[in-house]
Amino acid sequence: MNLPPKTTLNMTLDKTLKIGVNTMHRRTEPGVGQWLPKIDVLVRVVEQVDQLGYDSFWCGDHISMEIPFLDPLLQIAQAAVASRRLMFGTSVYLLPLRHPTPVAKQVATIDLLTEGRFIFGVGVGGEFPKEYEACGVPRHERGARLAESIQVCRKLWSGDSVSNDGKFYPFEDVRMTPAPAQLGGPPIWCGGRAKGALERTGRMGDGWFSYAVTPQMYRDGLAVIDQAANDAGRVLETFGTAHLLFARVADSADQALDEAAEHLSIRYGMDMRPATKRYGALGAPEDVAACIRAYHDAGVRHISLDFAGPYERRYEQLERFANEVRPLLQDLM
Repeated sequence: MNLPPKTTLNMTLDKTLKIGVNTMHRRTEPGVGQWLPKIDVLVRVVEQVDQLGYDSFWCGDHISMEIPFLDPLLQIAQAAVASRRLMFGTSVYLLPLRHPTPVAKQVATIDLLTEGRFIFGVGVGGEFPKEYEACGVPRHERGARLAESIQVCRKLWSGDSVSNDGKFYPFEDVRMTPAPAQLGGPPIWCGGRAKGALERTGRMGDGWFSYAVTPQMYRDGLAVIDQAANDAGRVLETFGTAHLLFARVADSADQALDEAAEHLSIRYGMDMRPATKRYGALGAPEDVAACIRAYHDAGVRHISLDFAGPYERRYEQLERFANEVRPLLQDLM
């Protein structure tokens, strides 16, 4: 995949590529009857991800979706017991759906329980409007609520007595303890690909966690973020760059596309074949590695692999990627 010359950025990116996995608990679809997740299933997959040498484990977030979806913070709290090494994160948590003060307490607790191995990915979502309706949050306020919520969390994570005079969440002289394990709280990586979301990331974020963008779109997005940071007078001495990547390792690109697209179409309740083909890393190990290299060349330093396809075969996919794809990327790690 050929890309234009790299854009010069003022932000400082990580030097090495990190590979993580997305999704802990998920029901095999199409599912029938009540879903009862098992502790042993989560422990098995977390231990496998750890033992195979992946760097991180991520959980997405939805209140309501086409398929059953568990709360990401609770999953991570359970998963942290099964690994003392992995970094954990949300990809991404729909913060505007909640009041940020109790979320700040939950995230501070998660950061302590993981011993500082947590990244708080946040975003606005919006592809499922019923989530906002059910939470009583006007959808048009989601961006403004997210911006204020980020400020609230950072204030409360200081451990000092703080106040907030914002439009949505005003309070005076509140002290929240204990403070998170990471000084000032865990890094906040913002999702989104619209111009407003990218500019907000530049003004407020510690990183960008993208979804459903091409390598060129990622490169262009980083330039918008960088400019917004400069305009806000920020110097991004460290900035996380992450991407959630649909992936499927198979004997052929057609087989990988068929398996991944069928699964994603059930998950999102629509025909996902075109999007899977455009945004996925699919096919033989060499094809998947080449796709990841293109994202790395565009500035991505943290890949979160969403192994789209029959979920009962995720263990096979974890093994194949670790044994067949990752060796092709060793020079980036």
